[in-house]
Amino acid sequence: MTNKVAIITAAGSGMGAAVARKLAEDGYKVAILSSSGKGEALAQELGGLGITGSNQSSEDIQRLVDETMKRWGRIDVLVNSAGHGPRKGILELTDEDWHEGINTYFLNAVRPMRLVVPIMQQQKSGSIINISTTWAFEPSVLFPTSAVARAGLAAFTKMCSDEYAMDNIRFNNVLPGWIDSLPMLDERSQSVPMKRYGTMEEVANTVVFLASDGAGYITGQNIRVDGGLARSI
Repeated sequence: MTNKVAIITAAGSGMGAAVARKLAEDGYKVAILSSSGKGEALAQELGGLGITGSNQSSEDIQRLVDETMKRWGRIDVLVNSAGHGPRKGILELTDEDWHEGINTYFLNAVRPMRLVVPIMQQQKSGSIINISTTWAFEPSVLFPTSAVARAGLAAFTKMCSDEYAMDNIRFNNVLPGWIDSLPMLDERSQSVPMKRYGTMEEVANTVVFLASDGAGYITGQNIRVDGGLARSI
């Protein structure tokens, strides 16, 4: 068991909630941010801290970090999850749509990092994991704002891994493909070499490994959890 503390954003349901459950199962104290209120309910179930708010609000994130530090005095892991941004034809997306996509899929990770990295610097340890998408490197017109913004997130993560390696802070992205949090369509399953959707638990297991001491020499990486999908594109 561990006495470590993890923050998980956008974690009221889906992959974020699966990550929160797995971290709690492994002994982490969990602080969960969710705009729906489901995060508070999940945190209560897991014996953690739940804040209802948005990862698009610096004030809400500040409240989450402040309450986490007040309760436990440290932050060892930050997992940045996200909601859903605009989806249209690529030239039908307006400037406002693109800004919303960057807000949803890029700044959702930058905002918490600004607050958490200085805490981890003082601790001389920490692990930050962003839940991204396999389409960050093999872009699909199905997910235009996600693919573009998360390609930027990959670059940002690599720069952070360079900048803060001496502080023993690690930064990695997990890149899910077709996961069972999405509508399950047979043609999508058949496009995957493994011929199935991945599970939220498989994504969560990868995140928890990257958070662990066992991944202590892994930083600046983009780890695909996609059943070989990107390899086959």
